[in-house]
Amino acid sequence: MRQIRILVDSFADEDAFNAQMTSARDIMSRLDPTRFHVSTFSLGTPDARLLRRPETRLIQLPRRRQTFRILKEFIWGKHDILFYLKASPASTLYMSLRPKRFDKRIVIGTVEGRSDARNEPTIKPEQIRIWERTILRSDFLFSNSCSAKASLEKEYGLKSEVVPTGVDTKFFTPAWDRPASPRLRVLFVGSLRPFKGPQLLLRAASLFPTADFVIVGDGIMAPELEARVREERLANVQFARGLSTVALRDQYRQADVFLFPSRWEGSPKVILEAAACGLPVIARKDYQPETVVDGQTGYLGTSDEELLDRLGKLMASPELLRDMGRASRAYIERFDWDLITRRWEEIFLRLAAQRARVERS
Repeated sequence: MRQIRILVDSFADEDAFNAQMTSARDIMSRLDPTRFHVSTFSLGTPDARLLRRPETRLIQLPRRRQTFRILKEFIWGKHDILFYLKASPASTLYMSLRPKRFDKRIVIGTVEGRSDARNEPTIKPEQIRIWERTILRSDFLFSNSCSAKASLEKEYGLKSEVVPTGVDTKFFTPAWDRPASPRLRVLFVGSLRPFKGPQLLLRAASLFPTADFVIVGDGIMAPELEARVREERLANVQFARGLSTVALRDQYRQADVFLFPSRWEGSPKVILEAAACGLPVIARKDYQPETVVDGQTGYLGTSDEELLDRLGKLMASPELLRDMGRASRAYIERFDWDLITRRWEEIFLRLAAQRARVERS
């Protein structure tokens, strides 16, 4: 069988913590090197897993004029599939200039959130236009959840196939044997933007003064949240920013509950990571996250009051907390990156075979 050559529109850099880029590296590092040759871009120190992987080409980008170098690879690179297309200047140029009649390579775009971005004030109209001109023009679209798929079809009438986001269950593991603490620890991880709902952690901290609340992330709401903590004298709230992957895992392992009040998501990686570390997850029902089983691995709520009520219920029962945490870990193992990558391999082989049949006919 001829090896399939894949160009991944992402960065191999170990310190590129963007959720899409970490997902791309997780997939690339697991692709079977006997079947798939992988090329991707690099600015700094590459992920060690990609350095070790055979049949991997790391394209070093200059600090300046990166668009031209990336576009050159898109147009003249020897690849069969362009995967994980980003909404960037290079992809905008490529997708607008690409002559589909002559360019037989397959372009795969991924949709990892809701498609009604025009309803979210923190997303600029220009960002939406670039996304529409790049990702949505892909030959094939894949959504990371059923809600993302439904939103894409509702907003744009476009079909997509669902492939979930994965998690490294060998890296994100529970610390079942850590010493018990008299104070429960409630964790939030995410960008500090209004739709993510980090402000609910402050309200919860006021309602449950015997618990500690940790907010990991940065964003436009950081100054406002920190000011509120000072004004309301919430001594049980801590902030953390710029954590390495190992430090983030430590935060999950030290926590007892993961509270994620975001309203506008596809399939958040942080839920998978928290669950893999054995945490019950409390999240919104708005986007129906498939990574939480309501009443078994955590709770899904429709309002702030319901989320806080579920948090209080968990905090009042060590047995429920323990059982849900163990159920959360067991359930999330079906989303391990090894399993998800096998699905991507099947998709790459299927699409390449389809394209070959078309070219022969």
